Amino acid sequence: MFTVIYQFQVKLGLEKAFIEGWKGLTELIYQYEGSLGSRLHRENETSYIAYAQWPDKQTWQNSGKKLPDSADLFRQQMRASCEKIETLHELVVLEDLLQEKGFGFVN
Repeated sequence: MFTVIYQFQVKLGLEKAFIEGWKGLTELIYQYEGSLGSRLHRENETSYIAYAQWPDKQTWQNSGKKLPDSADLFRQQMRASCEKIETLHELVVLEDLLQEKGFGFVN
């Protein structure tokens, strides 16, 4: 498995637009490009961190060619709401111990 970590510096007041754009684009990337999904985290008021998982680096590198035209609207929305978008890390997963729920918790 392959993971990419991104940082987004969001313009103050455009947080909601950024999140909507990020969600829309991420869902399309999952549906059309073979990603394993992504999680978005807020670091502070204007800094957001996301990590996306992929089956392998090659799938990630080849992504972007199968997206529908609607992806451009989400890309534009994200870019317009950000001061800066940066890829921080490209990582190969060695072990994965993330769980859906805490140990001993019953849902």
